[in-house]
Amino acid sequence: MSFPFTAIVEQQQLKAALLLCAVDPSLGGVLIRGDKGSAKSTTARALIDILAQIERIVGCAFNCAPDSPSVHCETCNETQVTTLASPVPFITLPLGATEDRVIGTLDLERALKGAQRVFQPGLLAAAHRGILYIDEVNLLPDHLVDVLLDAAAMGVNSVQREGLSVAHPARFTLIGTMNLEEGDLRPQLLDRFGLMVEVTAPRDKALRAEVVRRRIAYESDQNAYASAWAQEQQALRNQLLKAQELLPTVILEDALLDLISHLCCEFEVASLRADIVIYKASRALAALAGRTLVTPEDIRGAAELALPHRRRRKPFEQPGLDKERLDDLMQQAQQPESQEPSPEADDGQTDRETEEQTQVFDASASGAAAKITVAVQAKQPLAGKRNVAADTPRGRVVRSIPDENPSSLAVAATLRSAALRAGDFKVIKQDLHQQVRLGQSANLILFVVDASGSMAAQQRMAAVKGTVLTLLTDAYQQRDQVAVISFRGVSASLLLSPTRSVDLAEQQLQALPTGGRTPLAQALQLALETLELAQDLPPLLVLLTDGKANVAINEVNDPWQETLSYAGLLAERGIPALVLDTETGYLRLGKARQLAEVLGAEYLTLEELSAENLAITVRGCLK
Repeated sequence: MSFPFTAIVEQQQLKAALLLCAVDPSLGGVLIRGDKGSAKSTTARALIDILAQIERIVGCAFNCAPDSPSVHCETCNETQVTTLASPVPFITLPLGATEDRVIGTLDLERALKGAQRVFQPGLLAAAHRGILYIDEVNLLPDHLVDVLLDAAAMGVNSVQREGLSVAHPARFTLIGTMNLEEGDLRPQLLDRFGLMVEVTAPRDKALRAEVVRRRIAYESDQNAYASAWAQEQQALRNQLLKAQELLPTVILEDALLDLISHLCCEFEVASLRADIVIYKASRALAALAGRTLVTPEDIRGAAELALPHRRRRKPFEQPGLDKERLDDLMQQAQQPESQEPSPEADDGQTDRETEEQTQVFDASASGAAAKITVAVQAKQPLAGKRNVAADTPRGRVVRSIPDENPSSLAVAATLRSAALRAGDFKVIKQDLHQQVRLGQSANLILFVVDASGSMAAQQRMAAVKGTVLTLLTDAYQQRDQVAVISFRGVSASLLLSPTRSVDLAEQQLQALPTGGRTPLAQALQLALETLELAQDLPPLLVLLTDGKANVAINEVNDPWQETLSYAGLLAERGIPALVLDTETGYLRLGKARQLAEVLGAEYLTLEELSAENLAITVRGCLK
């Protein structure tokens, strides 16, 4: 039993977005972004209990509407069928689901019994006319993202495999949740979500206490708690039914359509889907309010949900919407004769620039992203795009091989093997074949950044930050995990533990101050410890330093010899590395080059890295 939708504390914008999709399922769904423990999943799952039931045919695996059966549905095409009212489907798509499970495949059981090829529907068929829910949607493997994009674009799931040729309706409301710390979402899938909502846990202590109070009461006796909120739930259910009935009669005047286009242009939204979503969402808002005429306030409410994830952004810039600017644009549209905002409105930016601390440098222009290729074999490859990996659990099937205990059965090859054997058709253990997939794996890129006082000379830190931004852009495109270590003063610190969110890495980098001595040995020691703890991904160490170590871990030791000692330990473990020498000037000591030789690392200067379209190949092996 789900937590009652009406009992959820606050989260008004999230609840409004979900209700809009209930009124008009063609909106395309909701993306819910927020911190851990902010009721994202709870609210999404609670929606199902306030939706009206749908009519479906008993035994139908495609959720066909009684008046529109699928041609591939044996049940719906029988002479006599039985219909019943049932809850709206709420299907959860697991991150580890196979492509066969999602789109459907050959019914192996019936095929082995000698029947003709029969299609076994997957999760997309089950979600038809309902909700497809994906928790941590930003971690969804790329091959499943491609499947969703195809189905969402056409409203049809087409399957062409293993001698099957099937197409069935797959129209569903897509609801996804994500935590930004785990990385961003592919732009193509991001645009498919009609609406997006940012959620946070309440900051008010009274509200937080009320959340806990309600949750404990629900867990103590779910049935009693649901009964206590039954009246509110029914009232909202009735409101939704009336809104759905009213929606076809809601009118949006042509002048307001011009307003929608004006807002999309002013916020530099490229996708025309934004205009369509605002149009539909504003009509749904009016219907929820019991009105047949859309108002400018409906347009504004719809824009807050449809534009944040679609406006044109710079790399690493977070999705969001300037609500003050939205208000100004609304006022300008309604009062065309009003004066333009005064130039003094930009004074805030000037003030912020003058207040910037002198030892926190901005990143210099980063230019094109440098491309890194890591020639390393992963023992347990995880989803990504940097390295080609064989025998992966996901990816493109390239061949099949005999295997009496397959983890991914190659159906066609297995049946062919049985058919070629003389005698009655029967599949035995020796006929079984394993699918061999070719996929792509990610890397863990550990940035170790020198933030000592020598880096402040001639503002070299600005160039270093700009360089790391180019590498972070490449890491984002390749679905890598990143981590950041900085060292200055007398110690090194792990600014960011391994994460898929390159945005968090960029934020830590931008705020990184410069000054103090150079504890390079501590940095390499911390890098070694960090990489030993993160064994799921093949690592890449990227070290940005001038190599002028002057702080030892043990005071009696020579700082430089200690640094070389830890570099040797990293080299012994076969960790691929790239050293970017930040030393400038006519007279150079060459410490970073010497360090690269001990690490067995590729060596480049910042000037070389800034060359356009530079491709770097780093070689290494995992022990």
